[in-house]
Amino acid sequence: MGVQERIEREREAMRRTILDAARRLFISQGYANVSLRKIADRIEYSPAAIYGYFKSKDEIFFALAEEGFRLLERKIRKVLERAGSRPTDRLRRVLWGYYEFSRAQPEYFALMFLDRSVPRISRDWPRFAFVRDLKARAARLIGECHQAGELATTLPPETAFHLLACGVHGAAVSCLCDRVPPEMDPDELARDVLDVMLAGLRAPAPPRLPTQTTRMTKMPKSTRRKT
Repeated sequence: MGVQERIEREREAMRRTILDAARRLFISQGYANVSLRKIADRIEYSPAAIYGYFKSKDEIFFALAEEGFRLLERKIRKVLERAGSRPTDRLRRVLWGYYEFSRAQPEYFALMFLDRSVPRISRDWPRFAFVRDLKARAARLIGECHQAGELATTLPPETAFHLLACGVHGAAVSCLCDRVPPEMDPDELARDVLDVMLAGLRAPAPPRLPTQTTRMTKMPKSTRRKT
């Protein structure tokens, strides 16, 4: 091994050490409560030296978020390769793949979707363009299901997919946060949620009840989940 190659490998190993320590601290203490000094203390490294790898705490988060979304993207790609030709089967596998990701990568899932204090990935959209592509691909599945007569929804594809994702997301969060009753199997609960949501989109939409205009109370900014 040459000198330059050894230096690059050592640098990559140090970068990995920083990211792993930061991820665990972000999960255990919350992103807002972690400083670069805390990360440095965890790995017994000087705070100033971390700047040789990352310019800020936000940059560390963006690196971790990209890793997490890349893992999710690969998961979805694999499940689609094994999926059948029916659009609803492919849609079901995509949504189930999201749930399986939450089970296999709970730390990344929590950091990506649960911590409200993390910076918005929209601040670095070029870096996360593949996330937009992943969402668009999933939404197109809704259109394919509708064209095949497998879904009766008149909702826009993006809205319909978001509705389904919210249901599976709720099951994933309940499991991750240990909020599933002990007599219930978390995976069976997630499957039932997915079945019910898909069945709802297969049936014609009932007439909407008349609604009264009400004033919505806004959540304080500090409690909103950023994306």
